[in-house]
Amino acid sequence: MLMRSLVFCVALFFGHGLPAQAQSTMTAEQFDAYTLGKTLFYGRNGSAYGVELYLENRRVRWSFLDGQCKDGIWYEDNGLICFVYEDNPDPQCWSFELGAGGLIARFENNPETTELYEAQDTDEEMICLGPKIGV
Repeated sequence: MLMRSLVFCVALFFGHGLPAQAQSTMTAEQFDAYTLGKTLFYGRNGSAYGVELYLENRRVRWSFLDGQCKDGIWYEDNGLICFVYEDNPDPQCWSFELGAGGLIARFENNPETTELYEAQDTDEEMICLGPKIGV
């Protein structure tokens, strides 16, 4: 786990371009073409933030890197990419741009709070632990 975090931080530091190098906001078609079949790790303020697996039919699986995964879907709404997850029916809408180092995502529900960027070439797998079963 420590090694994975170290590799991720190194990838964030060396693999990411500056947000100022970003291009225009991606359309749903561009976003789908870029993400489909990929597992993308995201960082925020130089730290690991989360990972998302992009599946067919605009299905996704998200984790905050804690082994707990949430299934959901994404769709386009007024030029934004919106996600709805199994545990939260409220849409979470983002604008995505393709910068020199990969995707840059801005949380448009509250743009002042979250900007994520794609970590490059981490060669890590998404880890989803099974449901909690207990006494």
